[in-house]
Amino acid sequence: MAQERREIGNLVLEDIPDIPVQLSERLIQYNNTRAANFSDWLPGEDGILVTTRFGNTEQFHIVREPMGIREQITFFDEPVSGGTFCPNDKHSGFLFTKDQGGNEFRQIYWFDYVTGKTTMLSDGESVNFGVAWSSKGNQFAFTSTRRNQKDFEIYITQIDKPTEARRITEAGGGYWSVASWSPDDTKLAINQYLSSTHCNTYIYDIKTAELSRINDESESFNRSTLWNADGSHLYLISDKSQEFKKLAIYDVKKKKTKFITATINWDIGELTNNKTGTQIAFTANEGGYTQVYLLDARTNKYTKVPGLPIGQVYSLKFHPEKPLLSLVLNSSKGSGDVYVFNTQDQSLTRWTKSEVGGLNTDQFVAPELIHYETFDKIGHKKRTIPAFVFKPEKTDQAVPVIITIHGGPESQYIPYFNSLIAYWTNELGVAVIAPNVRGSSGYGKTYLKLDNGYNRENSVRDIEKLLDWIETQPDLDSKRVAVYGGSYGGYMVLSSMFNYNDRIKCGIDIVGISNFVTFLENTEEYRRDMRRVEYGDERDPKMRNFLNSISPTTHVEKIKKPLLVIQGANDPRVPASESEQMVQKIRNNGGVVWYMLAKDEGHGFRKKANRSKMTEAIILFLEEFLIK
Repeated sequence: MAQERREIGNLVLEDIPDIPVQLSERLIQYNNTRAANFSDWLPGEDGILVTTRFGNTEQFHIVREPMGIREQITFFDEPVSGGTFCPNDKHSGFLFTKDQGGNEFRQIYWFDYVTGKTTMLSDGESVNFGVAWSSKGNQFAFTSTRRNQKDFEIYITQIDKPTEARRITEAGGGYWSVASWSPDDTKLAINQYLSSTHCNTYIYDIKTAELSRINDESESFNRSTLWNADGSHLYLISDKSQEFKKLAIYDVKKKKTKFITATINWDIGELTNNKTGTQIAFTANEGGYTQVYLLDARTNKYTKVPGLPIGQVYSLKFHPEKPLLSLVLNSSKGSGDVYVFNTQDQSLTRWTKSEVGGLNTDQFVAPELIHYETFDKIGHKKRTIPAFVFKPEKTDQAVPVIITIHGGPESQYIPYFNSLIAYWTNELGVAVIAPNVRGSSGYGKTYLKLDNGYNRENSVRDIEKLLDWIETQPDLDSKRVAVYGGSYGGYMVLSSMFNYNDRIKCGIDIVGISNFVTFLENTEEYRRDMRRVEYGDERDPKMRNFLNSISPTTHVEKIKKPLLVIQGANDPRVPASESEQMVQKIRNNGGVVWYMLAKDEGHGFRKKANRSKMTEAIILFLEEFLIK
């Protein structure tokens, strides 16, 4: 079957019709929302360094006072990330990372705050991330694949001699990353991430080059974070003998660990301390929403920060001299913006107000958290699956439904600001359901492991039971259901479409896995072993047969409903070949498939021009195949 192929800028469009002018105009507001993210405090003053997007990509900006002007200081074609100032007054500038075209081969750069000049410090070829300054600020540690382009190892370099980095870890599997330097810079706390349920934490002695593991050999998740004021103790997050990741403290001399947050039965996330080490702020993911706590490091007693709105809170960092804590607040009704919390008088001051295209976000739908029964039991009771449900204004008729499935798979849907979901509910009058099927994080390590290996399709069966639940809801139209997802969520879309073809009207697959065997063989080499832990090792004949048996490409003849596929050409995680083979097989089978490929993107679209076109195609596809 011949395809209509067009190129618009860096986008290749196949069988995607021209976007009606009316649709493009209505989407202008929704496509022009932005957010601000905190990077660091400005040295010697109260101003802040943030990232936000005014043009096509996110860049660094300076904000010198609450609600002050955002002064843009970088102007790259590619988005930037990080941004951490050198704590040494002799070096006025900050380190940040940037890749090329979404290929995720991030390089480390130095931005000179006086001259505005940018200098690449890494080798230009490897993957680099996780920059951590020493306490004195004369050196920094980072993670890199520079030795063989495969293994993630830790390097230390002097800021005056950045090209003379020395490697301090040997390849041992997983991702090595730096947590923090001890106050006297004699030790490093580092982590070795092996899987979503297995992470080791170590102390590295700078003088002796000795690497000492803190946790035992049993499988558990342990992540060191920061040191106490005198370096005698190390704070870490661990689920050792626990269902959830708790905050703990490790006595370096006695080599003993004590749990602190035993009463918080949720995962602890971020952790940061003030310069004197007397106070710590940390977050807990409580059912998909963030709670912030302050801990007195002298007593290890903690209290919840009052007065924060319900939503997501992240990017915590104390001011180096004052009792001020940065944080970003984000909710379904407001995009991310930077606030500062005063830990003494408990006041909250807003520092940025990001534009939302002139939309009244108070009219955006807030989700309802539900739990629906699935196919198996816990003891004598049916297991339930948590899901967030967005419903439009009430109408006399049942409304169509979009099931949006997160990636990972060891991830979690949490209600962030999302202008696309807002458009679906406000403009299309569609309900949106975001389930956290088995294998999602945030609900304990037992739940996290439920989809591993040969249990992969059990998570797809959770979608089947969600379809059953939709049928019981009089205000939802079970005959008009679309599935939407990216990465692993893209696999879930394709799998749902061939397993439940008669119950799904269309699907949208963004950078999705179409065949686990070809995915594992073609994903970047530095990712393969870790993905094999989750999905299974395709080199084992039995597992290879199983992976092929559940892969969408094996069952393409069962997919009879229209599909939209979206892909970045430079994707190192799920290569473009995954999308292209699925598109070709569906076409060979006489199916309807729209395909969008971005030549300058990777695992998802980060450039505004591309995202806008992607959103237009998504809406047009839904209007054509779901709404009608």
